[in-house]
Amino acid sequence: MSLFQSIDNSLHFDQVSLAQLAKTYGTPLYVYSQTALTQAFQAYQQAFAKNQPLICYAVKANGNLSVLKHFASLGSGFDIVSGGELARVLAAGGDAGKVIFSGVGKSAAEIQDALQAGVLCFNVESLPELDRINSVAAKMGVQAPISLRINPDVDAQTHPYISTGLKENKFGIAFVDALQAYRHAASLENLQIVGIDCHIGSQLIDLSPLTEALERLLVLVDQLEAEGIVLQHIDIGGGVGIVYSDETQPDLQAYADSVARLLEGRPQHLVMEPGRSLVGNAGVLLTQVEFVKQGETKNFVIVDAAMNDLMRPALYQAYHEVVAVAPRNDVETVLADVVGPICETGDFLAQNRQLAVVEGDLLAIQSAGAYASSMASNYNSRGKAAEILVCEGQETLVRRRENVSDLWRDEILA
Repeated sequence: MSLFQSIDNSLHFDQVSLAQLAKTYGTPLYVYSQTALTQAFQAYQQAFAKNQPLICYAVKANGNLSVLKHFASLGSGFDIVSGGELARVLAAGGDAGKVIFSGVGKSAAEIQDALQAGVLCFNVESLPELDRINSVAAKMGVQAPISLRINPDVDAQTHPYISTGLKENKFGIAFVDALQAYRHAASLENLQIVGIDCHIGSQLIDLSPLTEALERLLVLVDQLEAEGIVLQHIDIGGGVGIVYSDETQPDLQAYADSVARLLEGRPQHLVMEPGRSLVGNAGVLLTQVEFVKQGETKNFVIVDAAMNDLMRPALYQAYHEVVAVAPRNDVETVLADVVGPICETGDFLAQNRQLAVVEGDLLAIQSAGAYASSMASNYNSRGKAAEILVCEGQETLVRRRENVSDLWRDEILA
């Protein structure tokens, strides 16, 4: 259900006026709908009800403390890829016992902190990592719960930068090496094997590769059981896409039904790691038009948001819908690129869009709840934007805007 509504020719989001938010808090401005977060999480709960999975929200998509707190209140676990993300989850009130620690480069200090916190398990991505976790756990006098992330060599049919399940990707342990890796893990005294994990990529619209990956994973589960290695959980990762433009809405229920069929009769608990699909369409980035520039061969709508606020278009050539907060019929529509003030040709937020705007108008860049604020930077000495959480007509500031002195707060004059 869309939470956008036009009232008196002004766009509202979850019953809150975007124009009023911009007036109160300035722009650029991230706005998240708590209602949309809840609806997305409950969609997973309902679709996968037969398996009652532990849904571990992928923190990298959007790590705002209030977003994490809300998911924790809904019963969510968390998928993390750094010690910093673990600290965020704990600061937001998340349960360490529902945390899956993924990532290819865990440091000894991160492993120690995670063991002390009591995470559910580590998703291990290489043999050297197995040895490191075992060594840290031995020094602490504990057993570390581990799951191996297996690379099934399944093509996710997505952008190459967000495809993670092929032989040439850095993630996971090769399928052909998986059995030996589990044998090695079983030989290490300070490891406890609890699961198996697979994540083949992000922004999947056709979910059949996810089913194919699970089928390959279950072959390995049976081989492990035959050797006496019985797993407690099967983690099917994340990757379900969202609609940015004209994509087909992924059929979550059909995917859930396929998973239920494949897991029927198996004792393992189901774990999953959705990220983008929980937060992506729950957020917008508000920005103000600074200039409309007519070029020799191309027109430009120059706005106060930039690639440091939304990196995806420059990084992935990603599409985000751009709409006027207060649509006009008194100016001519032009074909233009929406660009920011950063000194890079790649600083664009949208290309070749039909827009009728003038200086001072507000634009809403949609589907900015995932990989926008979490990938933001201070490039060109730009402060990070404020973040607002809205819910049924109410608003809460959940991150203040950085001021100029924040930019060098941690620097020391030599």
